Amino acid sequence: MSLKAVLLKNLLRQSRLSSYTPIVINYHRDYRYNNTGKEKKHNRNAIYALLGSVIVGSAANIKQKESKNREKVEAGAKKQGLPTYTAEEVSKHDNKKSFWVTYKYGVYDVTSFLPSHPGGEQIYNAAGLSIEPFWNVYGMHKTEEVYKLLESYRIGNLHDDDVVDHSDDELWAREPHRDPRLLVMTAKPFNAEIPPHLQVQNFDTPNELFYVRQHMPVPELDAKEHRLRVVLVGDTTIVKEFSLEELQQFPAARLSAALMCAGNRRSEMNKVKPVKGLSWTTGAISNAQWGGVYLRDVLAHCGLDFAAVEGKHVIFTGSDIDATGVNFSTSIPLYMALDPNAQILLATSMNGAPLPPDHGYPLRVVVPGAPAVRSVKWLQSITISNEESGSHWHQKDYRSFNPTKTWETADFPSAPPVYSLPVTAAACEPADGATVAPVDGHIQVKGTSDTLPPLSHPR
Repeated sequence: MSLKAVLLKNLLRQSRLSSYTPIVINYHRDYRYNNTGKEKKHNRNAIYALLGSVIVGSAANIKQKESKNREKVEAGAKKQGLPTYTAEEVSKHDNKKSFWVTYKYGVYDVTSFLPSHPGGEQIYNAAGLSIEPFWNVYGMHKTEEVYKLLESYRIGNLHDDDVVDHSDDELWAREPHRDPRLLVMTAKPFNAEIPPHLQVQNFDTPNELFYVRQHMPVPELDAKEHRLRVVLVGDTTIVKEFSLEELQQFPAARLSAALMCAGNRRSEMNKVKPVKGLSWTTGAISNAQWGGVYLRDVLAHCGLDFAAVEGKHVIFTGSDIDATGVNFSTSIPLYMALDPNAQILLATSMNGAPLPPDHGYPLRVVVPGAPAVRSVKWLQSITISNEESGSHWHQKDYRSFNPTKTWETADFPSAPPVYSLPVTAAACEPADGATVAPVDGHIQVKGTSDTLPPLSHPR
């Protein structure tokens, strides 16, 4: 069963609720829209860590009961002494003034939490419904901290007849094999970094040790059937479609480039002030030799006017989908895509082998010098538009704020997207906290250091 079918089936389990209907409609509408719609230069093409460009701070004012009880929280378990609600009763609380959700047997009034939700408006998809299908996709919710927060909003139990098994086994049953040496941050979705001592053993990170950052389950794609759609939006919209074989008509390109998660080394930031997101150490960065064709060549072939660049954007859409059936998407300014120095690649190979499933098989974008989120995996469409991507991941994430901002005060749409990263370097050996004996008065230190490719702006 395809991932789309599994997600839809999980959502249909809630179809007894009247407020579910718009989600089904949006599933089909959004999916159709999204589907229509050289030599090594090591230093130039590496990528930086993001130091101080993410929100620093935490939702300190969130309603949360602090408890000294260290026992494991069993979120959603039936609790004695609480009122019982039917699914129909819960479904009536589906607005900003009264926002209820369920989790297993639990019923929760999270109205006051809405402004502080790190995922922004994504939470509204669960209005009056169970949050389980969404948490099965966004597995980072399944932590003791989040469970405790959820239980602090507990108001009752769900009626026995309305409790549904939202098992997530099918969502993740066909995930690819992962190397056991990777340090796992979350299992569902899979996020893992390369251990520091392995990071410095090779300049080009072996594919099986390349760090993994996923937002949703890995889609199953057939390279022979996969198509890339290119849409040039304008007075006369141009639409071109390419098979992977047809992309081979363009000059072959080879690129050495590192990719890094914007949150790399967040664990160190947390020591200064708590921040949201995966607590990466130094391993959310890896380097590879990428093979494919340049985006610039494909856009030129499709008839893009290189003189009309100002104010335009390149929207990349992947084949991975969230719990509501919306495809992952983000964008970069068009001037970045057309800059010859940027060397943005439509990649089909990694270190001389076909892209592994975790890294975008069969086609992905590689945007050197930008946060890796811009290097969209499982690429299915490219759209040239006057607007940035409207997706949650572009509008409500990966934006730049100063350290005084918090989740309550941050205005994501007005903040600038993070398109480039500053210089970063990390010592990998000796390990943090290790005791080292000098040899002949010296200590050998191994680590990583990265530089930024120069990009020119038309202004």
